[in-house]
Formats: sequence, structure tokens, C-alpha cells
Amino acid sequence: MSRNHVSATVNGDQVEFLCETGQTLLEALRDELGLTGTKEGCGTGDCGACSVMVDGRLVCACLMLAVEAEGKSIETIEGMASGEALHPLQRKFIEHAALQCGICTPGILIAARSLLERNPDPTEEEVRYWLAGNLCRCTGYHKIVDAVLDAAREMRGA
Repeated sequence: MSRNHVSATVNGDQVEFLCETGQTLLEALRDELGLTGTKEGCGTGDCGACSVMVDGRLVCACLMLAVEAEGKSIETIEGMASGEALHPLQRKFIEHAALQCGICTPGILIAARSLLERNPDPTEEEVRYWLAGNLCRCTGYHKIVDAVLDAAREMRGA
């Protein structure tokens, strides 16, 4: 099989990798780049565990081919914190105990950050709607929604 050369920006760093034609972005992130924070939950785009940002758009990495990442800017959970300083969403998820097993958490955090970048003052209904594509099997969504709303308040300086 021939391998394809891909050059992209991942979490602000220029990267290059080789991938098979049918390899997903999720597989390339995990297997070629060692970025294992992005999880596979379903492989069909239904659970949101593999959510990443591609050129500012929220996508399921299990549904995008790695070759489509050529020239794109990709943001994963590994790029969310600033060094040792957690992003406000990450801190609030810990404070509100909004995570358990951790499979869904990276995707939910990426999706929540995407929401807050577009709408810094969402209602509870808007948070629930925006995160509807992210499934969690361990915890109730109430703590997740509370954590997102609390992070939004902090990020707005309210």
C-alpha cells in the first residue's frame, strides 16, 4: 500500500506524517502523532468522543480521512491547556466532578470550548443543545452543563 505524506498544523505546531489512504484523522492523531487524548467511542460519528477542531470547525475525527488534513489547522485536547495551566473548562470539569471514566471528556471539552468561542454567554439550553452530539455513559449531564456554564462566567469575568 502506498502511504500519503500529510503536512498540517496540530495544536500550533507544524507536523508531518505518513498515512494510508483510508486511515482516519483519529487513527493518524493517535497512531502516527501519538496524541492519544482524542478517543474512539463509536467509529461512526455518533458519540463525539473523537471531537477535534479543524480550521475552526468542530468535527468527528473518526469521520475525516487523515489525507484531508493536508494544510489544515487541527486542535486536539492536548493543545487545550497552556503548559501546566489548565483551561478554565478543564478546571471547572474537575471542580464540578463532571467527569468519570474520561472517554468522552476530551471530546466534550473541545465541543464546549467551540461553543464558548462562538457564544461566551450561553444559556443552559444552548449548552445542552451544543453538546447533544457528545455522549457520556458514566455521569449525568447536569454536572457537565454546570461546569460549562461556570467556565463561561469565569471566562467572561462575570
